[in-house]
Amino acid sequence: MKFGFFDDPNREYVITTPKTPLPWINYLGSTAFFSLISNTCGGYSFYKDAKLLRLTRYRYNNIPNDEGGRYYYIKEGDTVWNPGWMPVKTDLDSYECRHGMGYSRFTSVKNGLEASLLAFVPLNDNCEVNQIKFTNKTSEKKSFTLFSYIEFCLWNAMDDMTNYQRNLNTGEVEVIGSTIYHKTEYRERRNHFAVYSVNTPVDGFDTSRDEFLGAYRGVTDPQVVEEGKSHDSITSGWYPIGSHQINVELEPGETKSFIFVLGYCENPKDEKFTAPNVINKKPADELLAKYQTDEQVDAALAALKANWEDLLSKFTVKSDEEKLDRMVNIWNQYQCMVTFNMSRSASYYESGIGRGMGFRDSCQDLLGFVHLIPERARERIIDIASTQFPDGSAYHQYQPLTRKGNADIGSGFNDDPMWLVACVSAYIRETGDTTILDEMVPFDNDESTAVPLLEHLKRSFDYIVNHKGPHKLPLIGRADWNDCLNLNCFSEQPGESFQTFGPSEGPVAESVFIAGMFVKYGKEYADLCEFIGKQDEADRARSEVSAMNDAILKDGWDGDWFVRAYDAYGHKVGSKECEEGQIYIEPQGFCVLAGVGVESGEAKKALDSVKEKLDSKYGIVLLQPPYTKYHVELGEISSYPPGYKENAGIFCHNNPWVSCAETVIGRGNRAFEIYRKTCPAYIEDISEIHCTEPYVYSQMIAGKDAHFFGQAKNSWLTGTAAWTFVNVSQYILGVVPTLKGLSIDPCIPAEMGTKFTMTRKYREGVYNITVENDNKVEKGVAKLIVDGKELTGTTVVPYEKGKTEYNVTVVMG
Repeated sequence: MKFGFFDDPNREYVITTPKTPLPWINYLGSTAFFSLISNTCGGYSFYKDAKLLRLTRYRYNNIPNDEGGRYYYIKEGDTVWNPGWMPVKTDLDSYECRHGMGYSRFTSVKNGLEASLLAFVPLNDNCEVNQIKFTNKTSEKKSFTLFSYIEFCLWNAMDDMTNYQRNLNTGEVEVIGSTIYHKTEYRERRNHFAVYSVNTPVDGFDTSRDEFLGAYRGVTDPQVVEEGKSHDSITSGWYPIGSHQINVELEPGETKSFIFVLGYCENPKDEKFTAPNVINKKPADELLAKYQTDEQVDAALAALKANWEDLLSKFTVKSDEEKLDRMVNIWNQYQCMVTFNMSRSASYYESGIGRGMGFRDSCQDLLGFVHLIPERARERIIDIASTQFPDGSAYHQYQPLTRKGNADIGSGFNDDPMWLVACVSAYIRETGDTTILDEMVPFDNDESTAVPLLEHLKRSFDYIVNHKGPHKLPLIGRADWNDCLNLNCFSEQPGESFQTFGPSEGPVAESVFIAGMFVKYGKEYADLCEFIGKQDEADRARSEVSAMNDAILKDGWDGDWFVRAYDAYGHKVGSKECEEGQIYIEPQGFCVLAGVGVESGEAKKALDSVKEKLDSKYGIVLLQPPYTKYHVELGEISSYPPGYKENAGIFCHNNPWVSCAETVIGRGNRAFEIYRKTCPAYIEDISEIHCTEPYVYSQMIAGKDAHFFGQAKNSWLTGTAAWTFVNVSQYILGVVPTLKGLSIDPCIPAEMGTKFTMTRKYREGVYNITVENDNKVEKGVAKLIVDGKELTGTTVVPYEKGKTEYNVTVVMG
């Protein structure tokens, strides 16, 4: 069942009913100011850090769902309604929400009055712009009243939800004309404030939530809206809001527009005030002056769209597969950019409070956006590496505002170090910029400890070399990629964090998954060293990689698939020897992806076992059989009901690893089958089952052992976005950046037809690629023709410095 449709020419998803299974959201913002907005105008805004600088309040786990956002109440006679349907939920004569690239537009009609609301965050300003246009579609004059409404957060979102003995006494505002200034705590420790304004004289305002809503009322039935008249309230101590009243008259066919701006402003500490307790409004005045007219709004929106046009032009495909093209050209890359901005910090599932930027998460996300914004990828790498410790380990998370490691979570996740190698390797292969390896980067953000980035990579590599268990496999620490496989935790009391309880390290528990990572990214580390002339280090690295490869085949192989781990007792995890959890997805994908067992046959056996034991109609589950009892020696993974999350859920993040692995052994049909099962565009028709947005990936889908098999959760902020883009662009379509040029080696399904084309911006050149496959083979390059000249024995188009265009033909066979 569909609740909308894709509008590919406009790069929009069009939602045709507000009653979607879950809130379907969009992200607004590109650099520092961000907003989340749902298809019913729910959501919130923040500056840089969703925890520390939250502008508006949002309540998770609320009933009804998704209540709280930017609301515009339209009161015409006794009828009150909203352009986004919520929160009043008056039946609308028509409704449409268009989520586009960094903007959303809502168009609704009630009793012949059309309201069109545009919401976006401009490219270079710290604000959200809401332009609302009213059109009288009738032959009679219309008179109605508009009430705007937002609820300010008291900046620190965690403190805002908990510290009521203080917070109920701190709210402060100033009101000048049509502009409301939220200045809670500005008088003391802050030099920033929020501004909420409209570009027209107002007929009233409110800044007190209690005055606006009335006693024992909510946003569904505010007293001020019912009365039809603002109270002109000034909050003092109690909860601050922003609301404007505008009385509107429209002649038949007439349109009027109003522009609302919610912004973040800062002043230098010595320029905070213009008079005692009167804030310096100069930054607000300068910001608001940019959005006073429809022409200014149109220009800002056009600039935003042009920016996305440029970004999304860097990799495009045109094939017989419309849904594939849609995801590659638009939505997958868009989601990769959102994960660049957010990591896992702020969504409708992550509150923006408990998690900052993940070390592992941000490294993986970079794989999906480095081709779009390489200069910002470089900055992100330095930020990430600066949280590393001298022994090569790292804080598992860091706060984006302070760029300091999150001590609440700490370190001990032993896959983290190798992800730094992965993202630096991806950056250099994309850009050719080896100077990043010479950048002086501190440990634990202590500048006195700074060493070249290359030394950080060596410490990452050596952390694994120096932390091996009895089988010469990497020690797992608190956990590896699977945060819920806690082999050193042994938690038996409720309320203990599986990730931070118990010893951070153990001398026995090992991870075959980290071993596969070490083989793959150890090879890339060696290639980097060789490329910059450090042959001895390259040789040493390859020797260590070879030893790890042997250790995997000796003690990490179970006969038909790769073992997942060894627990603290030295027992196998993910083996035929286990009663539950006999086979896991992660090592099957990543070990084959790394090339382990490809020549000797274990790789094919492992992938065949995945299809036989883990596959389902909605994707590959994480393990089988599921855990039906709590295993204290395994931790959180066995705490979930069967079929959910890590306990045999379909983790969309690691499905691409198996798809990639299938291309390594040349099975394009199977690789594409896996890709398609979790790809949003391909499962739009089952949205009533899937529930989350049909235009972006989710972290998890309930597995075949779950009661709600096929229902997704945790959309948007997931490593699925980057890894699926890597899978489809580099492994299926086969366009891979290398240190010496662009490799083109597709592994495709029969339904791709006999010809498709791609455009790839790579360094300073644009590569116009045509793939011909008359024989419909799944993999294999018979000819590679570059600018009319056939290359022999390679799939790599050699990089030529300064060349701006390449015309490439790949003949498969």
